[in-house]
Amino acid sequence: MSLISLLIALLSERYLSNKWWQFNTYYKRYSKLALNDIKGDSKDKSPIILLLFLLVPTVLCYIVLTQLNNDFLYLIASTVILIICFGCLDTRSIYKRYLVAAFRGETTTCDLIHKELLQNKQLPEMGFGQALVWLNYRYFIAIMLFFVIFGAPGALFYRLLTSINERCVTVNSEQEAPNVCVSNQLLFIIDWLPVRIIALGYMLVGHFSKAIPIWLGNLFDLEMPSYEALVSVAQKSEDFMVDSQDCTAEPCTLVRLAKRTLLLCLAFISILILTGVL
Repeated sequence: MSLISLLIALLSERYLSNKWWQFNTYYKRYSKLALNDIKGDSKDKSPIILLLFLLVPTVLCYIVLTQLNNDFLYLIASTVILIICFGCLDTRSIYKRYLVAAFRGETTTCDLIHKELLQNKQLPEMGFGQALVWLNYRYFIAIMLFFVIFGAPGALFYRLLTSINERCVTVNSEQEAPNVCVSNQLLFIIDWLPVRIIALGYMLVGHFSKAIPIWLGNLFDLEMPSYEALVSVAQKSEDFMVDSQDCTAEPCTLVRLAKRTLLLCLAFISILILTGVL
């Protein structure tokens, strides 16, 4: 059933643009409700707050799904949760705006949109295409992996954690998220192995010989940020002409590479499921 849910979610995600299918709709309401009573300096309590913030909806999701004795209802519920956790309408909108500005030759606008994406997603300085490669992992591939291994609660847990990480604000000012440093550390641990596995996928669908030295160099680096381990391999896995006047070369090429990697991951997961490994 996991494979059926994955296929349905991937096919329908981009067409379900209504706010009720968007994860942020529920996240904003949940965070406002959960953190409404947190006031003052919460630094000492932030790890506990973060843990509760993550576990309460995850455990509730698990309990609800285990109570569904009907396989068909379980499939529907799991698929709905997966669709909501998948993707990000804001990122897709920013990408479309970037392409429109790039095709018009509005390089200044492209730079502003680029900075907007990095700021919204709390990303360090990197190319626009590189950011899309990383967000493709965050919003699709990682959630796929967590869904297949841990079910819908696992996908929900990971998406909650990344949403917390993206909202780097104080609890006092906007009451959006607990301590982001804690979420950064937790994400680093969680992403360390999957990122290197997915980077291998980028090599398999791209230029293997060019990327393998980078991948091997990152393989046992316990301090390299996860995004850097993935993006550095992805960039070497594809060729694109560097043209200061062409803002579309890097993002479009890397997005095509990311899509091929996503399909490879889906194919590999399908084989594992059909053979009974997962």
